[in-house]
Amino acid sequence: MAIELRLGDITKIPVEAIVNAANSGLRGGGGVDGAIHRAGGPSIMQELRAYKGCPTGSAVVTGAGLLPAKYVFHAVGPVYMGGRGGEAELLASAYRSCLRLGEELGVKSISFPSISTGAYGYPVAEAARIAVEVVKTTSIPLALFVIFDEQTLKAYSAALE
Repeated sequence: MAIELRLGDITKIPVEAIVNAANSGLRGGGGVDGAIHRAGGPSIMQELRAYKGCPTGSAVVTGAGLLPAKYVFHAVGPVYMGGRGGEAELLASAYRSCLRLGEELGVKSISFPSISTGAYGYPVAEAARIAVEVVKTTSIPLALFVIFDEQTLKAYSAALE
């Protein structure tokens, strides 16, 4: 099992499964979610209509549309409320849910964004530590963290060391 870090656009890196930082309504949004829906096309949203939402800490799967992947795992991370509302466990659960889906589907590669650290306000260094800790437990041969900015990449690099 290998964990790699990359600075770049998650929608352009070929893997079997791309993780989307989704909202609980599964209705699209900004950030990574918006980028995945724009790049993947309308078929992703059409598939999401079959779901009645997704609880925080969970994930659902769709096809990847026009993305260079087979699947999109739509993971719902927590909104950060100071760390007293079980946010760490919910964030870890979102990553575990994606890994479980990947293992069930037999994927060989998966890419993750930094879940909950954008609009949901999770502190990056803490989120990176949780993400790396959980992803280290997978049997999926290649896990990539595809990070959009240098500061977040530094936090993930530190968590990986």
